Amino acid sequence: MFDRARAVADAVLFEGYALYPYRPTSTKNQLRWQFGVLAPRAASETAGTDPWWLESHCLVTGASATRLEGTVRFLRLRRRRIEGASGAPLASLDVDGKLVVPWDEGELCELPFAHPLATAEASHSFTLDGDERCEQIDDASGRCLARVRYVRAPMTLALRITVDGPDAAGILALKLRVENLSACADAAAPRDDTLLAATLGTHLLLAVADGEFVSLIDPPAAAAAAAAAARCKNVGTWPVLAGEPGRRDLVLSAPIILYDHPAVAPESPGDLFDATEIDEILTLRTLTLTDEEKRLARATDPRVAAIIDRVDGLPETAWAKLHGAFRDPHAGAAVRIGEAQVAAGSRVLLRPGRRRTDAQDMFLDGRAATVREVKRDVDGRDCFAVTIDDDPAADLHCWHGRYHYFYADEVEPLP
Repeated sequence: MFDRARAVADAVLFEGYALYPYRPTSTKNQLRWQFGVLAPRAASETAGTDPWWLESHCLVTGASATRLEGTVRFLRLRRRRIEGASGAPLASLDVDGKLVVPWDEGELCELPFAHPLATAEASHSFTLDGDERCEQIDDASGRCLARVRYVRAPMTLALRITVDGPDAAGILALKLRVENLSACADAAAPRDDTLLAATLGTHLLLAVADGEFVSLIDPPAAAAAAAAAARCKNVGTWPVLAGEPGRRDLVLSAPIILYDHPAVAPESPGDLFDATEIDEILTLRTLTLTDEEKRLARATDPRVAAIIDRVDGLPETAWAKLHGAFRDPHAGAAVRIGEAQVAAGSRVLLRPGRRRTDAQDMFLDGRAATVREVKRDVDGRDCFAVTIDDDPAADLHCWHGRYHYFYADEVEPLP
């Protein structure tokens, strides 16, 4: 159900997980978990650093049978520490060429839920048990050299769902509040300690059956929808339509701002945990790490090791894709003119308007042309990039991307 949004959701989840140069000793990798952190309530109210709840507001159009399905997703911290035989902490451990370093691993947690929108209110409670395990490392004689200790704290989360409406326009207002109610032994403890019971990169994936979500970024022109969208007050999260453009049955509510229908660039060979960076530059920088730096990076956890291995083995075809791609942010779709749909490949008759300041356009009046692309100008108006049908240089213009441009009221569709 959520596969169409999982790639983007994972990019949100792991944003900043480990940053170049990917060494655990790097300062930027010692202050982590900056997005979507929900601290235990007691720690949040005592220290005031991280919130303990988030609230996502969405709009849905549907019938009484419309059903919401969702999942609360986050990373749960598993702390890895190294102790000597006496129990003293160690900065690293090298055993038979294998390096082990302290690190806070992130484990993916998904808490699914469902709710019929005909029900006004509901609460869900989720409990995750804590645990602790220890791996002893011995020398050849069986003498204890060190111990690697893994710790996870118990967690308690609550999800509160409220449904208002439908209003006169048939719009339901949906509110989802996620709370971290985990116990906290010492609410005044340093943040590094309370993070053990925090949710990290917290976000929601939501889907509706027999209904549609309303975009809060670009709501329908109807006044009721626009007014309902204006009343939505999201706290610590930003819901956008997810999946392929045009679909409205899926929402990603993330702790960072996105556009509707976000997508991972197809040229990207894999996550680098820094979506604000240019993939090619960051990949090249990673390639310059020394063997010892790469060894230290690989010792953090398998996700970081996978980045180093992927960069080292990146094929030439992948490098070529990373070098650049152009996507026109103003590209449009088909435009209806009368009873006809005009899109790329359509033939039209040119009728330049009088407001034109380009005198050459008067020579194109009445000429047949082929639409090569549908564009959208800075004011949001649709226009057509065309080549003249009887122009012997039309193919050359296509190759260079040199077109004539006309608005929808300056062309007449041809059969």
